[in-house]
Amino acid sequence: QVQLVESGGGTVQAGGSLRLSCAVSGRTFSGDHMGWFRQAPGKEREFVGAIRWSSGTTYYADYVKGRFTVSRDIPKNTVYLQMNSLKPEDTAKYYCSKRDYASSKWDYWGRGTQVTVSS
Repeated sequence: QVQLVESGGGTVQAGGSLRLSCAVSGRTFSGDHMGWFRQAPGKEREFVGAIRWSSGTTYYADYVKGRFTVSRDIPKNTVYLQMNSLKPEDTAKYYCSKRDYASSKWDYWGRGTQVTVSS
């Protein structure tokens, strides 16, 4: 069993920054990936970015490249999403998720943290 707990959401003005955290506990493997997704009201959940736990290799959705950065702190078992140059369209609930190294499925999810960007 894996538990994921997000924090760091809030309200920020356009152009501002926020850093989200995801505390990871439970059974994980070095080959797992940890990712961030978001869901705005009336829209489907979409992929934001992710990191392979062991290597630190990151990958992103095109619409956040250059603005968002995913990182992890192995001793703290925490994943971060640094968001810069925020836009009103980045307003959404942000979720942390784990991708299983064997099945490649995103199999565990946190409850999410709300990010609101005002214009």
